[in-house]
Amino acid sequence: MSGNNSQALFACSRCFSRHPFEELSPGQQLCKECRGAFPVVKCTYCRSEFQQTIKGSTSTICKKCEQNVKAYGKPSACEYCNTIAAFIGSKCQRCTNSEKRYGPPVTCEQCKQKCAFDRQDEDKKVDGKLLCWLCTLSYKRALAKTKQSDADRRAHLKLAQQRAAKHKEQNLSHCRMKGHNKRPNRVDVTQLPTQSDPVEGTNGPTPVKAARMGGVHDSHDPNSSDHVVAVTQLKEKIALLQKQIMQKDGQLLTKDKMITELKAKHFTSETELRTKMKATEKEYENKVSTLQHKISSLLKEVASLSKSTRRGDRIAATKSEAGTNSGSGTDSPVP
Repeated sequence: MSGNNSQALFACSRCFSRHPFEELSPGQQLCKECRGAFPVVKCTYCRSEFQQTIKGSTSTICKKCEQNVKAYGKPSACEYCNTIAAFIGSKCQRCTNSEKRYGPPVTCEQCKQKCAFDRQDEDKKVDGKLLCWLCTLSYKRALAKTKQSDADRRAHLKLAQQRAAKHKEQNLSHCRMKGHNKRPNRVDVTQLPTQSDPVEGTNGPTPVKAARMGGVHDSHDPNSSDHVVAVTQLKEKIALLQKQIMQKDGQLLTKDKMITELKAKHFTSETELRTKMKATEKEYENKVSTLQHKISSLLKEVASLSKSTRRGDRIAATKSEAGTNSGSGTDSPVP
């Protein structure tokens, strides 16, 4: 039985085709075709990576966040990690669980935000640094890309060295064959030109010279080692350019993260301003209502006072009329 037949094969979890275990993805056990058809994307809310399950789908929300959106509505920004994943309260579920297990958050050594949780375990740290969840993901992703590029570069260099050694062996064998077949051609004395016929001797080289010229090595041989060295240098340049591209990708990822953080801060400040505006409006309405109550009470007091003054005026008027009536000429004379 051959080695390929004796190797254990495992089925893809989507198309059920059988492949070696190394060719399947570590998470969902998908083959290369399914991984290409269903790419890995980041969730818009919790920023976790997941694999799409529908071909041609443009949705970038994971199943868990989709269920939470249906149940609780759109989330707000987490007060610790600033990811827009706080469906209940002001913290996301990840930060809430970490706070329950490891205590309050500490400052991340990468993004300088207070969103990392100290697990009291040196093995959990990333390269000796205490990082938050987002920075840990970014670091691991960049490290995996660097390892992949280094492995590809080493494979290219090894292949170039093997080709150079192969070309060198071919050149050596070719030279040996030429040296083995090159025998000195003896000059036929009967065919030598005489001294009286100098034109024939000057028209072309002698057979000995022709044989020597036939054994000269051509400097433009495509199998020479110079071409192999040039190809190797070009491959090294390609590997260097690929590394620079990876660095640019890392810079783009960091800028994307900064943009996300700025959006989260903007969203938080906007919500705070809205709450302040609502509180100010409520306070203004309360003040207006109290002033209106005061005005109505004062108007009532003014009305009551005006009524009392009118009543007093009427009483005074009646008294004055009574006084004038008592002092009139109709009264009986005093004896």
